[in-house]
Amino acid sequence: MTQAATAQSHTLRRTTFLPGALADVFAFFNDPRNLETITPPWLGFRITSTSDETVREGTRIRYRLRLHGIPMNWESRIKEYVDQSHFADEQLSGPYARWYHRHRFRAVAGGGVEMTDEVEYRLPFGPLGRLVHWLVVRHQLRAIFDYRTRVITERFRAVTPLKQEAA
Repeated sequence: MTQAATAQSHTLRRTTFLPGALADVFAFFNDPRNLETITPPWLGFRITSTSDETVREGTRIRYRLRLHGIPMNWESRIKEYVDQSHFADEQLSGPYARWYHRHRFRAVAGGGVEMTDEVEYRLPFGPLGRLVHWLVVRHQLRAIFDYRTRVITERFRAVTPLKQEAA
């Protein structure tokens, strides 16, 4: 996993290899209900509504979660969508000043799928937000994506992540 930063924004990137067909892997991520499956239980993450049964451009998803015991609402919209290639969700309301999460899927030679998550994010509150990122948020995001990787690899009976770069 990589976490790069500009003065105010950060990028988190994780690439994982999953055995199986591209259509099957993409179908799993195309179902918004699977977000609950791949989100750590300590976040208390629950989908409260979704505008569509499957992800497509324009889909809106509302969630409720807890960060350090504090309940929060989050709403995102699918901004990009290309079937069996990629999609991106953008936070409309929630804890970040910006959150844009791209999910890319690519069939690899010899079978399997390379799945890459790339999140561009920025915290509110300027210098205070940067301090909180350094002290808490970057570690928390790493733990969330570590959990996601474990659950997804178990789901598809995958080997260890193809690339896992530390911040």
